[in-house]
Amino acid sequence: MIGRLSGILLEKNPPQLLVDCNGVAYDVGVSMSTFYNLPGVGEKVVLLTHLAVREDAHLLYGFGTADERNVFRQLIKITGVGARIALAILSGMSVSELAQAVTLQESGRLTKIPGIGKKTAERLLLELKGKLGADLGAAPGTSHSDAGNDIMNALVALGYSDKEAVLAMKQVPAGAGVSDGIKHALKFLSKS
Repeated sequence: MIGRLSGILLEKNPPQLLVDCNGVAYDVGVSMSTFYNLPGVGEKVVLLTHLAVREDAHLLYGFGTADERNVFRQLIKITGVGARIALAILSGMSVSELAQAVTLQESGRLTKIPGIGKKTAERLLLELKGKLGADLGAAPGTSHSDAGNDIMNALVALGYSDKEAVLAMKQVPAGAGVSDGIKHALKFLSKS
């Protein structure tokens, strides 16, 4: 398995790259979010990769971050979602935006991506629930610190849904401790 490529970027033709690794050039498919963060042609590039082996081809996909590669791997496990659709999803939204959509169960955000219909979006939300959600960036502005994770876990343990916990986390002041954060979140949840 090829897990990482480090070499010189020879060609950039979205969504394909050609990367020279000590005289061997690899054809790599990437999402547009990775593509936009690449260095110029002729410069050194490092990509985490996923090798897909099919009957008719060995296809290599590259990613700028480990989170992006992990989400790609989660996506291609879902029935009806191949590498092309997974790359389209990662091109249409960031990992944290996808995690937020999964946590809040917002299929409308997914259907805006070309190739994703209503049924596929609902299947994605169902299959990814609990695998992405609050852990990878449930909402912009929420704390991803240990305290923030502890508060989220406490709210979920108290019986609140991921969606309710994320909404309550938006009301918690930045830098709040676990006990203060839980108090703020519970106060918000009791009013709604």
